[in-house]
Amino acid sequence: MISNSTTAYQQHDHHRCLKAALAQARNRCSARKARLTPIRESVLHLLWQSHRPLGAYKIIEQLSAESGKRILPPTVYRALDFLLELGLIHRLATLNAYIGCPFPDSVHSDYFLLCRECGSVAECSAESVNNAIVSTAERAGFLVESQTVEILGVCTPCREKNQQAHSDLAIQQEAGA
Repeated sequence: MISNSTTAYQQHDHHRCLKAALAQARNRCSARKARLTPIRESVLHLLWQSHRPLGAYKIIEQLSAESGKRILPPTVYRALDFLLELGLIHRLATLNAYIGCPFPDSVHSDYFLLCRECGSVAECSAESVNNAIVSTAERAGFLVESQTVEILGVCTPCREKNQQAHSDLAIQQEAGA
């Protein structure tokens, strides 16, 4: 199994994530003789500033604010399509948003653990999940061409924060009783 859940949900320096993502992007572009244009790099940079997905219009808004110029939707959608094609990002259909791929150099199927509290997303891939999906599809006579599974829940830091808040409330209620 591969996963970035230990970093996605923890406070950490996103600069390391961003630096690795940009290096991977440059390597992939070089290998495919493709150009990582400034706008493509800026979109990738925004997607790696946190482990929270961004919608295209949020990206447009942030790029426009950073550049001081109006960025048009087709420009951003073309950059997103390019980054998707190279496997550098993923689209989360339920959120209609995009997130950086921490494993672009490995063949993997995706399942995403979306925290409904903080909005962070961890990407995971496990052969057992992959096999279960493929065998179920085969039994139904269905050919899987791609798969993305999005799982909504609560990450460990948010659960711990909620447990602490409940404990604090219980202590306050006991003290007041």
